[in-house]
Amino acid sequence: MANTLKLEIVTPDMKTYSDDVDMVTLPGVDGEMGIYPNHVPLMTQLVTGEITVRKGGQDFFLAVGDGFVEITGDRVAVLTDMAIRSDAIDEAQAELARKRAETRLAEKIDDEEMATVSAALAHSVTQLNVKRRRTPGR
Repeated sequence: MANTLKLEIVTPDMKTYSDDVDMVTLPGVDGEMGIYPNHVPLMTQLVTGEITVRKGGQDFFLAVGDGFVEITGDRVAVLTDMAIRSDAIDEAQAELARKRAETRLAEKIDDEEMATVSAALAHSVTQLNVKRRRTPGR
């Protein structure tokens, strides 16, 4: 029996993360899922939110966008449109992006642009939530 999982997180730009981990918690369409080694095989949709990764008794966190997850007994593969570690999130930039998106949504825009701006708003709000929740002293 394996004691770890191989976690791989890939965005359109790059492989964001690839390492053996003890456990991962993912935001799925039906709620939060905790994945341990030897999990039953599963493919599901990932929703915008926070991934928690446990490795060596330490937790770290990533803000993620929509995507898909494939889980096997020894591997978790995440394909998403955004994945940023909480310690790499620039809170000022995320706040600026949130304000820009909210301003743009208040204007008259077509459906295609509405979808793009709504996704940008969801990404910036998720980054802010993860950063603010995981910053000591808040």
